[in-house]
Amino acid sequence: MDDEFEIAVIGAGPAGLTAGLYAARASRRTVCFERRHAGGQIALTSLVENYPGFVDPVNGFELGEQMQQQAVKHGLEMRHDDVRSLVREGDRFRLTAESGTVMANAVIATAGADYNRLGVPGEERLTGRGVSYCATCDAPFFRDHVVAVVGGGDAAADEGLFVARYASKVYLIHRREQLRASRVLQERVFAEPKFNLTWDTVVESIDGADNVKGVRLLNKRTGKHRSLKVTAVFIFIGQHPNSELFGDLVSLDRGGHIPVDTWMRTKRPGLFAAGDLRAESSRQLVSAAGDGATAAIAADHYLDDHFPRARPD
Repeated sequence: MDDEFEIAVIGAGPAGLTAGLYAARASRRTVCFERRHAGGQIALTSLVENYPGFVDPVNGFELGEQMQQQAVKHGLEMRHDDVRSLVREGDRFRLTAESGTVMANAVIATAGADYNRLGVPGEERLTGRGVSYCATCDAPFFRDHVVAVVGGGDAAADEGLFVARYASKVYLIHRREQLRASRVLQERVFAEPKFNLTWDTVVESIDGADNVKGVRLLNKRTGKHRSLKVTAVFIFIGQHPNSELFGDLVSLDRGGHIPVDTWMRTKRPGLFAAGDLRAESSRQLVSAAGDGATAAIAADHYLDDHFPRARPD
């Protein structure tokens, strides 16, 4: 017999845990699936100082754990399990996970997005310890430091300019001989005196014991190796939304994100999307949490309309 839920949430980042909290507090039987750890990408950030309510910075992993505990306290059921398939059956959804099958009246997709990695030694080990994929989150911690930014597209240029507000020097490392960013962003980069443009170069390793101390580089044109002393490496080589489960239910945009309206509703009735997974997301902790709350409220209204609760005698 399949487990029965009113709402299933897929992903336990800030959007998913907030959705789970709101849904559970609305007395909806709600389950949240997460294949890794609570908090999503924010759990990889050592210090979070731009989330309202915390005067002092809070550890990202601990914040994710607190969000999960709060939601569970209000009735959310957590399953640390990987959802393998999601299909529509009549007016409901069937979720098949490693541990079994669940039926839900509504689904909130908050599976997030994963940053593209360089895949070099030291990157994973030093993530949250100088390796970052979010300038808004982490650049202020490196005021007056020498840092590196990797990438050449719009994200690398835009986020690199944000990093330059704080750092004393920014090595912009790009594997090609020119940027791929829009002309206006390129002009801003070229006009910023803190940038040192490092062309035709790839990162071979990120070095340091407990924190980033430097990078090892290879110039692809000359074949020469060299090392740079930096205290942070900001990597902006794209990201990919975790939308594989949803492509058969809704149309995705060119980047693989799920289009939604202002209430986080997709074109598929009963399916909502929030956080980094949705199109046009700002990819910030506070906005992801807001998305999750909105999606849960919309899902509650959807259930009222399509699955009215039995009135007590």
